[in-house]
This record gives sequence, structure tokens and C-alpha cells, in this order.
Amino acid sequence: MDKYRTMVVGMGKRGKHHAFGFHANDRFEMVGICDIVPDALPELAAQLGGAAFGTDAVALAEELKPDVFCFCTHPNIRYEMIELGVKVGARLIAFEKPLAMTSREAVRIKNLLDGSGVKAVVSHQHRYGAHYRKVKEIVRSGELGRIHTVYGTTPGWMLHMCTHLIDYMRWYAGDMPAEWAMAQAAGQGKFDDNHPSPDYIAGVIQFRGGVRGYIECGAGAPDQPEVAKWWGKNRIGVQGTEGFAEVLTNGGWRAVTPRGVQRGEGAMNYDLDMPPYIQEMADWLDGRIETHQNCFDSAYAGFQIMAAMCRSVIEGGQVSLPLEDDGMDEIAELRKVVPEKPVILSFPESRDEFPYGVL
Repeated sequence: MDKYRTMVVGMGKRGKHHAFGFHANDRFEMVGICDIVPDALPELAAQLGGAAFGTDAVALAEELKPDVFCFCTHPNIRYEMIELGVKVGARLIAFEKPLAMTSREAVRIKNLLDGSGVKAVVSHQHRYGAHYRKVKEIVRSGELGRIHTVYGTTPGWMLHMCTHLIDYMRWYAGDMPAEWAMAQAAGQGKFDDNHPSPDYIAGVIQFRGGVRGYIECGAGAPDQPEVAKWWGKNRIGVQGTEGFAEVLTNGGWRAVTPRGVQRGEGAMNYDLDMPPYIQEMADWLDGRIETHQNCFDSAYAGFQIMAAMCRSVIEGGQVSLPLEDDGMDEIAELRKVVPEKPVILSFPESRDEFPYGVL
């Protein structure tokens, strides 16, 4: 069986994880890598079996015409990269979250992919962690009774982390569609970041079937003192009529059910999380599974929830889902309405990422 010829654009930390993940899987052949900083490319290319390399993504992709086009770049060039993947005939496009920067761009991307028939995967790969899967196993077992609440908190700001939280909340809630969202936001400091966002956004999500979601992203989110790594202080949980279970990105899992108090270890580990994420791409391309857990349609449903939260901040009130218009530039509109006063930090360690915040 022929291998899927694969190219990766953007060879920073996440690009390397993807490239070496593909290289380690015998269904893929790394044929090309690209980065705007060329210094490390020759050595990396040699480690990846002699892949071609260069700094011009368009030229390299047009030359190689890969089956799998993967890019791990800042979010400001999502549409251009996906358009390139479609143009060169890729069968699958894999890329980093967030899916887009605005709902306007997300709609354009969806229309492009729908018209092309190209499969697409968005990297919400934390769900492959053993501790994340343990919480899903408890939910699936029925130990929690009727699920009524899901929640997620992270100190990371919106375009870095919000769709991660939403993806796992939706997963624990049984992938129920959302019916509406409402939110509030504070702080303008991160609007100039390469993942432009309010410093803090908090919201409520109503899922079909009566499941309620609560989410907080950014400087005002609560500390998880059990976790030392700031970017690992993420808590995603699920409550039912008979108990609760939750995961901490770098702090394991815990649950209280009719079976008693339960807990276990676990931390985000790309060496463990990437192989099953990559293998599912092979399985999807081979036709062994109906879809990838991180497929575009799932990510798009989560992105719409984040966009609805932003629109609630901009317009006020509840925002119905799904969104059915041609999109909005939520970031530009948020800049106009989020107050200029400094964000209030929830714990001192956040000063490193929000030095202008106040306690």
C-alpha cells in the first residue's frame, strides 16, 4: 500500500511534533518541510528521511503536490494555507487551532473545504491523553447519572485556549449541539498578540438536552494550585446527578461517583498524544473509520460557540446557535467595546503573561 506523501509548513515546536509524528507512522512519508527561518531545515530534513525543504511554502507545495498538507503557523494565514492545500490537490489538510481568527474567515474556510471535498483535521489533540480519556470513560459508563453541567477554565487567552476547552466540554457532553451562548469580557492587552484576544472572557453555553456549560479563558480564570505549569492549569469537568469527574491538563484526573473518590495521574505529553492523533488520519484516509475525532466539522461547531460568546460581548444578550450568517470580524468589534481599564488577575503567577494586570 502506498504511503501518504506529507508536507509540513511551520517547523516550530508544534510543526516538529507533527512532522516527526508523521515520520514515525508507516502510512506516511515526509516529503517536504518549510519554514520562514531556514537555519535548522537541513538537519531536520535529514532526520525526516531526506525530505525536501525550503522557505517558500507555495513553491514547495506546488512542486511536491503532497497527499497530506499540514501547517503549524500563527493563525493570521489560515485561509491562505488551506487554499494552497486545496490548490495542490491534497487529500487531507491538518492544521493548528484555532480554526480561524474570526467567524467571517471561518465561513470562507468552510465554504472552500465543502466545495473541494478535501478532508480536514484541526489539532485539539489533548483528548488523546490518558487522563482526558479516563474522564470520558467515566461519563460513558453511566456512573455520573444524567449529565447536566460541563465546565472549563484556563489562564490562557481566548484564541490560544478557548476552542480547546469547548472541544472537550462538547465531548464530555456527548457532542450535543449548542443552542445559545452569552459572555462578558475584560482587558485589551492581548489584542496586539499573535493570537489577538480579550485578556479575559467568561461565558455560559446552553447545549441541546438541557446540558449547561460554563467557561473562563484568560487572566480572570481561577488558579489550579495543584498544577505547577502555568499553561497546564486547565480544568475541564462534567457533573451529573450522581457525581462529577474532571481533568487537569498537567494534574491528572479526579472523580466522585457512587463508587467513591477516584483519582489518577496524567499530564499533557505530545510523545503520547500525537501517535493516535496521527494514526486516525491514516485510518480516515484508508476508509477504516467514518471520520476523525478532530475533523473540521467538529472544530467548526466549537468555533461557532466561541464566536457567539464574542458576539454576546459585542451586542449584548444571548446569541442563538448555530450562526447562520456570512460571519463577522469579532476581534475588530471586540476592540471597540471591551473597556480599556486593566484586567484584574486571579492569581499572582499570571503577571508573567499579563504584566499590566492588577491584583
